[in-house]
Amino acid sequence: LSRLAPADLVLVEGYKREPHPKIEVRSSPEAEPLAPGDPAIVAVAADFQPGSGDLPWFRRDDISAIADIIAGSMR
Repeated sequence: LSRLAPADLVLVEGYKREPHPKIEVRSSPEAEPLAPGDPAIVAVAADFQPGSGDLPWFRRDDISAIADIIAGSMR
């Protein structure tokens, strides 16, 4: 990250176990959700409505809403 110092925002894929803010992307309803055991997850992106939870949920192709939650978490 030090080489990206002029960047205001860096998006990474992976690093599930690191304590940085995350958006969980669920590929299927059968996939084991990560959010209940990870307080760093701030939202869920999936093509189906997750069964339970208090996190914001967005469809995976709702780029505008996902960008809004990312921008809001930087404040």
